[in-house]
Amino acid sequence: MSPSTTNLTAVTEFILIGFSTNENMYILHSVLFTLIYFLALMENVLIIMIITLDKRLCTPMYFFLKNLSFLDLCLLTLTIPKSIANSLTHSDSISFPGCVAQVFLLVFLTTAELNLLTVMCFDRYAAICHPLHYEVVMNVNMRIQLTAVSWLGGGLIAIMHTASTFSLSYCGSNVVHHFFCDIPQLLAISCSENIIREIVPILISVVLDICCFIFIIISYVYIFYTVKKMPSTEGQSKAFSTCLPHLIVIVLFLSTGFSAYLRPISQAPSIFDLVISVFYTMAPPTFNPMIYSLRNNTIRKSLEMLLKGLFTRKHKVSHLLFQ
Repeated sequence: MSPSTTNLTAVTEFILIGFSTNENMYILHSVLFTLIYFLALMENVLIIMIITLDKRLCTPMYFFLKNLSFLDLCLLTLTIPKSIANSLTHSDSISFPGCVAQVFLLVFLTTAELNLLTVMCFDRYAAICHPLHYEVVMNVNMRIQLTAVSWLGGGLIAIMHTASTFSLSYCGSNVVHHFFCDIPQLLAISCSENIIREIVPILISVVLDICCFIFIIISYVYIFYTVKKMPSTEGQSKAFSTCLPHLIVIVLFLSTGFSAYLRPISQAPSIFDLVISVFYTMAPPTFNPMIYSLRNNTIRKSLEMLLKGLFTRKHKVSHLLFQ
């Protein structure tokens, strides 16, 4: 062992250096992230409430949408509040166990979300291409099993990545050039010479993600082929306007994730790397509700009924109080 190695001390915390140390950038970062967080928070909580309260929305599609909103809510809460708090307090540290937990949950939630998006694509394929068998194929047990597999798959991949990443040694620099603990930036500051034990899990994840993407593309090819045969132009337009945004979100989610994890590791990433990370951690939870749910006529009608019900109750309570 060389003297330079023996003089290094084990890292007990990490310093998260996000977009800038400039005071104005701290304020801009805090305001922007706060606005994004509360927008996405309201969207996803609203969707969960609507689907839970409206008993008519008990179909497989809305069951999966509720799970997707819950995953999006967790994914946002994992990174944004900590980043905002660090900006406001100018305290950029995160403990070693906190970093471990953040990596585990980040991989778990993003993997489970991709799995669930794949399941939702299968659900749309079954509904559009095999409508007569849809109720049999997507019965209650099947939808619960598919959701459970999505979550379980995310947990197994997260365990693999977390164990591999933190089995490496961190004994030199503890500065992570990111606004959260992300695997590529942790690999960049590791003092272990052999990082193959984490490169292998990344390649396994990439292969699984590509398999999900291929399945999604094949499913949409069948969906679009079936839609083209529909006699109604209105039905075709409705199906395309629903499916194309779904496909765009999935492509954006996967392409930004691949870009973040497959680019050459650098100890000082560019602003492009940070923007890419924002896209795969913050953009899907923010835009998913708009694309998957809030454009849906049934969801909008349920929201109108919920708001009318709340207004009517409030009016009755006010009337009783002032009698």
